[in-house]
Amino acid sequence: MSTKQYDPYLGEEIIVLEWRDIAACAGQDPSMFFPAGETGPAAEQIKMAKKICGTCEVTEECLTYAIETNQVSGIWGGLTEDERRPVRRRWLADRRRRTG
Repeated sequence: MSTKQYDPYLGEEIIVLEWRDIAACAGQDPSMFFPAGETGPAAEQIKMAKKICGTCEVTEECLTYAIETNQVSGIWGGLTEDERRPVRRRWLADRRRRTG
């Protein structure tokens, strides 16, 4: 996949080859997106990760990647593991209907 994005430093459009190259989480501490649990300090990590995801222009691509590759941990596309689980179930059911 490639997309065009304006680079303010270069003053021109550039071609971006991977959605991950323009993700808001790129360059962030990856551990923020993989909290240990959902309570206490982890709840604050989740909140911060989701805030970053909320500014991202490729959350749909990120979530699609997580669903299609069955990422079972971490924050992907702004969703936690528990939030992604029903989305993945629906995706699998739709896929079975289309191919079955």
